[in-house]
Amino acid sequence: MTLEDPNVKTAARRGKDRTLSDRCYENILSMIVSGEFAVGAKLPTEHKLSEQLEVSRPVLRQALKQLREDGVVVSRQGSGSFVQRRPEGAVLDFAPVGSIADIQRTFEFRVAIEGEAAFLAAARRSDADLKAMRAALEELDRCVARDELGVDTDELFHEAICTASGNQYFSAARASMKPNILIGLNLTRNLSLTKPKERMEMVQREHYAIMEAIDARDSEAARLAMRAHVDNARMRVFEGQ
Repeated sequence: MTLEDPNVKTAARRGKDRTLSDRCYENILSMIVSGEFAVGAKLPTEHKLSEQLEVSRPVLRQALKQLREDGVVVSRQGSGSFVQRRPEGAVLDFAPVGSIADIQRTFEFRVAIEGEAAFLAAARRSDADLKAMRAALEELDRCVARDELGVDTDELFHEAICTASGNQYFSAARASMKPNILIGLNLTRNLSLTKPKERMEMVQREHYAIMEAIDARDSEAARLAMRAHVDNARMRVFEGQ
């Protein structure tokens, strides 16, 4: 396959479009967070918004699609797009615009990879694996009690599950994304610390649900608990005011 191959050109063009749509997504998100577009307000027409952001309408539509999936905007047939939720300004304190699209895509990656790792961990885990998970959760319990961040310990818990899967490629895939994963964990746990303690306790209950399913060798429950936990983390970024 050469650079003249139309498949290469198409892939390159799609990569560029994704980059542009991510920038567009982040620009619209920033305007919503700043209050330029209030909750309940209708966004400008596609024509006006694409001109304002200097992007094509297909790029704009991709950005709006992602904002809908994140629960930030909602489309009403025949009426346009409306702001459904205003993420808190703290989101931009912990994750400046320019990184948020990557954070959200990393969560999507984690739902797929870690859900299957948990599925296999439930079938293959050893007593040593369970001991490592319990040790991480006990340390996270202490972090919650002391209002500490606990990012590194949260990461250890998830790494232990990949190890317990018995398939080194889950750990390798996750390791390749570790900087992005840590940024996401730092963001979500910092945001949780700005909330009443019940928020962090709820996150911890999600962790325990995963471990209990793995302990019980219930693969399907482990997969569902992990997928729900990671997707909940993604949505908690944009919980809103």
